[in-house]
Amino acid sequence: MHRFDYSFLRDALVPAGVLSQTSAISELRVRQSDRLSRYESVFAALESVAKVESVKGSNAIEGIVTSDQRLEAIVNRASEPLNHDEAEIAGYRDALAVIHANAGTLDISETTIRELHRLIFSYTAVNGGEYKPRDNYVMDILPSGERRIRFTPVSAADTPRAMQQLVLAYWDAAADPAISPLLLIGCFIVDFLCIHPFLDGNGRMSRLLALLLLYRNGYDAGKYIALEQQVNDAKWLYYDALGEASLDWHDNAGDYFAFVKYFLSVLLASYRELDARFAVVNTKSVNKRGRIEATVLNSLTPVHKRDIARIVPDASITTIEAVLAQMVRQGVIIKTGAGPATAYIRP
Repeated sequence: MHRFDYSFLRDALVPAGVLSQTSAISELRVRQSDRLSRYESVFAALESVAKVESVKGSNAIEGIVTSDQRLEAIVNRASEPLNHDEAEIAGYRDALAVIHANAGTLDISETTIRELHRLIFSYTAVNGGEYKPRDNYVMDILPSGERRIRFTPVSAADTPRAMQQLVLAYWDAAADPAISPLLLIGCFIVDFLCIHPFLDGNGRMSRLLALLLLYRNGYDAGKYIALEQQVNDAKWLYYDALGEASLDWHDNAGDYFAFVKYFLSVLLASYRELDARFAVVNTKSVNKRGRIEATVLNSLTPVHKRDIARIVPDASITTIEAVLAQMVRQGVIIKTGAGPATAYIRP
């Protein structure tokens, strides 16, 4: 059985690229923390946008989708879910809200993990919060339609013990000042996904737990920039990194750093986008047109008109539409989707 022990992080030969990533993240985190204490309204506007993007991105990775209009209505509690996908979206919304509201006091425990899983499925007939009653497998579906087992997780019989050991190993390592919390979080997520403790919802749970662990350690960029949406936009990188890290995992020979490097790249990109978005929102010396342009150009994901309206609240929809139309004509940005789903991004 896999041995859950993160003490290797204390003396690990950390790749140079990882060290530069953690250093850049720390620098941007300090900058954000200083701004947060002085510009609460700016961050509140950013959080409103990120909340919708987080719910959308994490569910879309698993093929759980609805229209942007319906998604926003569900996330903002303006409508009840109308089908199974929307029910799971509503559940993720509630689990995310619990993390945002209670990250400082929410323990990393089996109880917390099971409760968050229960919330994800609380609007469905699925009995959430229970560990898998039978063995499960991570499968690929080939272009021919043939299914292939990509990874065999921990057996159902061994899952309770594995989850207990995972949590205990995390807390043991978290108490060690010589172990970087960012490296530890990445390793924890790899182990959680290799256990695959639930029959469904493991991917979404891993992203919720990553946010919770980041928030508890003072890295809260995910509140204001949706990490989940960035993963969804290039999810093949996510699966490649996880696949590499899980090779020989059962024999304690997996390469955790294959996933850690990916995890840190997503977090760093989020801090950089937050830095850019803050500059846009808070630069009152730049006229409305300039701030609208910068909002789209600084975003790593497609931006909707309603998102721009939140980030640049003093600009009317008419002004936003006029600026976007001109940028499209100039070829600076491209338009994707149609109707309420229309969004804009750099080519």
